[in-house]
Amino acid sequence: MVRIGHGIDAHRFTDNRPLMLCGVRIPYKKGLSGHSDADVALHALIDALLGAAAKGDIGTLFPDTDPRYKDIASTLLLKEVAEQINLEGFRIGNVDITIVLEEPRLRPHILEMRTSIARILGLAADCVSVKATTTETMGFSGRKEGILAFATAGLYR
Repeated sequence: MVRIGHGIDAHRFTDNRPLMLCGVRIPYKKGLSGHSDADVALHALIDALLGAAAKGDIGTLFPDTDPRYKDIASTLLLKEVAEQINLEGFRIGNVDITIVLEEPRLRPHILEMRTSIARILGLAADCVSVKATTTETMGFSGRKEGILAFATAGLYR
């Protein structure tokens, strides 16, 4: 059986915080606001994985009202979700992430981002896709107010 999940997340920029995307620290003047490290790409991926397994969403599993998750690395959350999915008898086939932002430029970091996710999920790098695009200055991401991310995940049994 093959199951597909889709996730979406958005976070606004904030000062005095590192920018984390796909578990990689990206050099930039701002980070993202959130209860955890606010890795918008991994949050979308977590929701895609949970959706494919019909296990709810990131806010249900890791509520922002729980102090245990304050400033936690989203890589740890992703690892926990992957372990839970595996215990349910699913295997992750592939994942695909699209990050929507005007800046910073992500091209120099894409390979490291793919490698980070592949390592956490126990996948070959060619089963992990990370892409970046802009909105041509339209909307909140176009105005450089934040970052939006979409993710899709394929599971099989």
